[in-house]
Amino acid sequence: MEYRFLGNTGVQVSKLCFGTMSFGGDADEETSAVMFHRCREAGINFFDCANVYQRGRAEEILGRLMQGQRHELIITSKFRFPMAEDINARGASRRHIMAAVEASLKRLQTDYLDLCFIHGFDSNTAL
Repeated sequence: MEYRFLGNTGVQVSKLCFGTMSFGGDADEETSAVMFHRCREAGINFFDCANVYQRGRAEEILGRLMQGQRHELIITSKFRFPMAEDINARGASRRHIMAAVEASLKRLQTDYLDLCFIHGFDSNTAL
């Protein structure tokens, strides 16, 4: 596997980043595990997720799969889309960002994200 520096962070990521959108959806937990382990065997250390992938289930599955190797992985997640009916459970407000990250951390069973992306522009919140 080839690795690249992530900007000027000094952190190296695999040239390929594996997206986990199918975890808990098209790929059940067993199939997700097969895909994850195959990625790890190939040297992939970069995994992308989002809170809305399968309404959080993808993060839960990834969290279980990465146990014991979290320090070797670069994990991303995203926020913006609604995860609840509450009018404030969406967008890019500081309140929603903080709540979304906390919920993702719980689902991923980790205490940090390496990268967190906004999953689309929020016309109500200035960049």
